[in-house]
Amino acid sequence: MKIRLVNQGVFTPIEDIEQAVYPPTEGFYWIDADVDDLAVLQPIFSLHELAVEDCLSEEEQRPKIEIHDHEGHYFIVINSIRFDDEEIFLRALNIFLGHHYIITVTKQKINELRALKPILLEEQVSRPDRFLYHLVDLVVDNYFLVGDRIEARIESLEEDILVHTKKSHLNEIIGLRSEILWLKKVLGPQKELIAKLNKKDLRLIDGELQKYFSDIYENAVKIAETFDTYRDLMGNLREAYQSSVANRANEIMRVFTALTTIFMPLTFITGIYGMNFDYIPGLHMHGGSYLLLSFMLFLGFGMFYIFRKKDWL
Repeated sequence: MKIRLVNQGVFTPIEDIEQAVYPPTEGFYWIDADVDDLAVLQPIFSLHELAVEDCLSEEEQRPKIEIHDHEGHYFIVINSIRFDDEEIFLRALNIFLGHHYIITVTKQKINELRALKPILLEEQVSRPDRFLYHLVDLVVDNYFLVGDRIEARIESLEEDILVHTKKSHLNEIIGLRSEILWLKKVLGPQKELIAKLNKKDLRLIDGELQKYFSDIYENAVKIAETFDTYRDLMGNLREAYQSSVANRANEIMRVFTALTTIFMPLTFITGIYGMNFDYIPGLHMHGGSYLLLSFMLFLGFGMFYIFRKKDWL
């Protein structure tokens, strides 16, 4: 657990957690904690027991905001996104927003928290609600970056399928499509959360600052629409894969059919000269076997040439 006094974007480490209970002269306290620290934080800041239970739960939490006016804080859950090794990961970012403090609770490392520090310094942030605004803005913007990587992956898959279709492509399509559909279920509640931060009467968030959440909400809507497009693209990609497989099967069947057609007259000739008759034209001719083999080769290559010229092979 790290405790910092943030004033004008400048961080000052604090050793005593009891100091953060009382409002500072200037600035606010940012407490960056993990779930194990909640046992210490809950009694000190009167964190609502249901909110703490949500942080400790192993089940996936939907993005939401809970107003605990009696305890003097809001509880907010928002999902950070990562795209590693062709898989989408969502990591819950639990936030307790108070009058003079903000507590972030995570189970894994959240990149947005590290990226936030230079922004706080540049914007000279001294209030916890502004901290919340910049943090949510970073989380939502990161969805665009992940979306760009997913789009690049879809384009790469499409090119691979058109050039050389493999069975592994179908597994990739199914896996990526299922993750996009799963992500779509999260984007709806997250969009609703940001809408509440924008429109709901929240006394811990400055009214003027609250208007800025409308820009984040617009981005959240764009993200939802973008992933709708990705879902449709994955459906088109699956159809392209099936079409490519069918075309490839047709190509193979065309080759087999052409080869069978070439060998049909050759088989007919060998069948005639393989019959047990004493007299067959040319059977006892001197050099007749060479003549027959030459004719068969000429016939086979001639048919092969005609098929290639007509683009049947």
